[in-house]
Amino acid sequence: MAVNGLVWAVTLAVLVGVLAVDLLFVARRPHEPSLREASIWVSIYVGMALLFGLGVGLLTNAEYAGQFYGGWLTEYSLSVDNLFVFVIIMARFSVPRQYQQKVLLIGIVLALLMRGAFIAAGAAIINQFIWVFYLFGAFLLYTAIKFARQGETDLGDYKENLAIRLSRKVLPVSPQYDGSRITTRSASGRWMVTPLLVVMIAIGTTDLVFALDSIPAIFGLTREPYIVFTANVFALMGLRQLYFLLGGLLDRLKYLNVGLAVVLGFIGVKLVLEALHANNVPFINRGQPIESIPDIPILISLAVIVGTLAVATVASLISNANDKRRQRRSGQTLTSQPQQRSRQT
Repeated sequence: MAVNGLVWAVTLAVLVGVLAVDLLFVARRPHEPSLREASIWVSIYVGMALLFGLGVGLLTNAEYAGQFYGGWLTEYSLSVDNLFVFVIIMARFSVPRQYQQKVLLIGIVLALLMRGAFIAAGAAIINQFIWVFYLFGAFLLYTAIKFARQGETDLGDYKENLAIRLSRKVLPVSPQYDGSRITTRSASGRWMVTPLLVVMIAIGTTDLVFALDSIPAIFGLTREPYIVFTANVFALMGLRQLYFLLGGLLDRLKYLNVGLAVVLGFIGVKLVLEALHANNVPFINRGQPIESIPDIPILISLAVIVGTLAVATVASLISNANDKRRQRRSGQTLTSQPQQRSRQT
C-alpha cells in the first residue's frame, strides 16, 4: 500500500481539524455531556471510521479495508478497557464532572502524539527485522494470559506511574482546582499548576502504557503504518464521548477481559505464524522461511474479533440479567419471611 506524502498531509490536516473543533467545543462550554449528546458524538465518530474504511476499500482494495476495520475494532475494544482505569484516575483525583471532558481530550491528544512516535518506530523495526514478530507474539500471548486470569472485569487499584510521581515532585501543584485552568496563582502570588494538569499527564501516560499491547496487536493485523495510525486515531478520538456514554455501564461488561484475552491470544498466534512464514532466525529451520505455515486471511481475523467481542458482550448482559433476577428473588424471600412468622404467631 503506497501512501505518498500528500495523502499523509491531508489526513493529518483533517484529523487535526476535527480535534481542534472538538477542543474548541469543550473549551467554550465545560460541562458534563448528557446521554443524548454523548450518543450523538459517539455515533459521529463511529460513522467517520466506517466511512474512512469504505474509502480505503474504494481507493485500494477490500484487503486493506478489512485490515483497517479489524485494527480499528481491536484498538477500540482495548480502548474501552482503558476506560476502567480512566474512571479510577478521575475518582482518585476527584476531578469535577464538568471538567472531565477537557482532561480526557487533552490527555487523548498527548496519547496520540506519543502513539504516533511509537507506531513510526515499530514500523521501522518491523521493516528491518521480521523476527520482532516473535517478540510481539510472545508479549501478546503473555498479555492474553493476564487478561484471562483477571476473569471478570474489575475496577482494581490504580498505581501512579513514574511520570505522575515526577510531575508531583518537580511541578508546584496547587492543593485544589481552579475551574478548568491548568495554572493558577497561590495566595502569595506564586504561579502553580492545578491538579488538572497532573490528571492530564496521568491519562496520557497511562494510555501510552496500554499502547504496549495494543500497537503490537494491530501490527499483527497489518504492517501498513498508515492503517495502523489511522485506526488508532479513530479509536481514540471518540473515547471521550464513550467515557460519558458508558459511565456506570462499564462495570456491567464483566466478561470484557475474557473477550480481549481471546482476541489478543489469537493475534499473538497469528504474529508467530507470520514470523515463521517469513522466518530468518538462524536457529529456527536453519534460517529458512517455513512456507507450509498457512496465512490467516484478514476476513477470518475480522470474524474472530467481531464474534469474540459480541459473545463477551452478550454473555455479560445475560449474566447481569441473571444477577438481577437472583437479587429480586432473594429480596422477595427476605420480605416474605417476616410475614410467615407473623401468621404463625
